[in-house]
Amino acid sequence: MAAPRVLNLGAGVQSSTLLLLSAEGRIPRYDLAIFADTGWEPAAVYTHLDRIEREVANPAGIPILRVSVGNIRDDALNPAKRFASMPLHVRNPDGSKGMGRRQCTAEYKIRPIQEAVRSLLGAPMKDNGRPGRVKRGRHVDASIGISRDEFHRAKDSQVSYARHNHPLLWMTGAADGREGWQRSDCIRYLRTRRFGKTPKSACVGCPFRRNAGWRRMRDTDPTSFADAVAFDHAIRVGYPHATANGTDLRGNFYLHESLRPLDEAPIDHVTRPERAARQTDVFDAIADTEAGLTDPDDDPDTEQGCSPFGCPSSDTWQEAA
Repeated sequence: MAAPRVLNLGAGVQSSTLLLLSAEGRIPRYDLAIFADTGWEPAAVYTHLDRIEREVANPAGIPILRVSVGNIRDDALNPAKRFASMPLHVRNPDGSKGMGRRQCTAEYKIRPIQEAVRSLLGAPMKDNGRPGRVKRGRHVDASIGISRDEFHRAKDSQVSYARHNHPLLWMTGAADGREGWQRSDCIRYLRTRRFGKTPKSACVGCPFRRNAGWRRMRDTDPTSFADAVAFDHAIRVGYPHATANGTDLRGNFYLHESLRPLDEAPIDHVTRPERAARQTDVFDAIADTEAGLTDPDDDPDTEQGCSPFGCPSSDTWQEAA
């Protein structure tokens, strides 16, 4: 019996590209796409997810399963709930800069996906309502949207019931003639299918968001930006659950790497990497215009997102607890 083919769908640029490629038959068809919902994605992500489900997945017979273990924002601010910490930027008491532990990806993205996979493979339910062990020898082939420019994020699953593969790394037809598609190749492909508005998939209050992402949110989604500002103020001295239980959290916590409140942070500053990316975007725009791919509605978020198995800080992928 062939292993089920599963797409880990973050609903960002790379995973959306894989869904479209599968629907078109350019790569084998997926039996299931799984979207792990943290409950705090920007509105544009949910709108895009609904659209690709309606216009791409359903016609191709690829079901999209949405899974969740809760709302990450509400959980973080709930004094009664133990919270899997986010990698907040920290100003230590001695003035030095640090970063909190990153447990959110494992808890809110990897864990629900792994549980869905175990259920798909027939694992029996435990008393706590979660699926148990998978029968030996059973596994899924899980596709991850990793492009060539982020090759270092391509990791094995480290669980026996899921084998990761990265189709974008072996695609032909890249703009530079090399094997494997870069993010820019994915964006160009999405534009040809009129999905140029594919957004970055990451929590509204993700501390890995860069200035360009914060500016975009402020200028195009003021409701989400106001929400992020309010959250930033609420976690200044740590998570309510920790402080309510007498845990000594030393230092001050911020969403922005400048260690300043988000509504005062220098998000209009254009960094050197961003200037370099803009230069690349200029050349891509010229090439797209020459190819007749320019669409006034196409405005993709070129900043990398936080997919379940491609978080910007990822270095290990152990099974979520």
